[in-house]
Amino acid sequence: MAAAARDSPSFAGSEEADEAVRGTCEDASICKRFAVSIGYWKDPYIQYFVRQAKERKAPEINRGYYARVHGVSQLLKAFLKKTECNCQIINLGAGMDTMFWRLKDENLLPKKYFEVDFSMIVARKIYNIKSKPPLSKPIMESHSGESFLIDAHSLDSSRYSILAADLRDSSELEEKLKKFNMDTQLPTLLIAECVLVYMTPQQSASLLKWAANTFQAAMVINYEQVNMADRFGQIMIENMQRRQCSLAGVEACKSLESQRERLLLNGWETANAIDMMKVYSYLPQADVKRIEGLEFLDEKELLEQLMQHYCICWATKDSCNLGNVSLSFRRSV
Repeated sequence: MAAAARDSPSFAGSEEADEAVRGTCEDASICKRFAVSIGYWKDPYIQYFVRQAKERKAPEINRGYYARVHGVSQLLKAFLKKTECNCQIINLGAGMDTMFWRLKDENLLPKKYFEVDFSMIVARKIYNIKSKPPLSKPIMESHSGESFLIDAHSLDSSRYSILAADLRDSSELEEKLKKFNMDTQLPTLLIAECVLVYMTPQQSASLLKWAANTFQAAMVINYEQVNMADRFGQIMIENMQRRQCSLAGVEACKSLESQRERLLLNGWETANAIDMMKVYSYLPQADVKRIEGLEFLDEKELLEQLMQHYCICWATKDSCNLGNVSLSFRRSV
């Protein structure tokens, strides 16, 4: 998880920095596919986006991804339930994420699902969608109306859009999303998984402020590093630097409190943050017991250290008092 904790983009600055972060998209996707292949969770679509790993991934990596995928999914589905799917989802730095297809299988699609990423990653994802019927067919099945756009760097149907944009430029982002019928009046969920940490504090603050100011009712889910000021955090930073990957936004990752504070300072009305060890304890325990039986874990202390250095944060803003974005984790048994 420390070595491959990204799904996509970065925006620290140079082309070299961006290229290093694009590489982490592949790493994260391969880790997910490996975990799926040995039974941690079901995802019939990841195989169409990324090759199988050449070597086994460590059990602590697999459990880390399990907690991440299920933690984000739990919050996302709670939002869909609260809004009765009368909402939109914007996945910022979506990489090879398969959530749209999995939601369709569960009959849980929002009114529209948007994905944003680097143009190179978007082009690759669109190529896979166009060339693989198990990916293209669900998009066409959910599409209605005449307008359907697809080119090398964007795809727009009535329920799913993927587009290339630079998250450092909020006005460009908004313009492109509106072109594909983003509705600022709809309750909106924004997802960022290991994205903000690759942006400077000023850039991530600008993005969060834009999101809080643009939508009448909104929620943001942010998954990324935390407790990075200690020795283990420093080792994580050094590991990334060896791959020419700078964590430009690590300042906000000092603690759960600094994560909450960033959200509250940038226009969000409520903010929560919990580390992944706590998320793991909140997941349905029968399934946790099942996955713990999949492979032997020798390094329990390492798993705990890894989990304590990642977190899920979520924040809400609801000027219409719809009461539909007040969500929390509840311990499941």
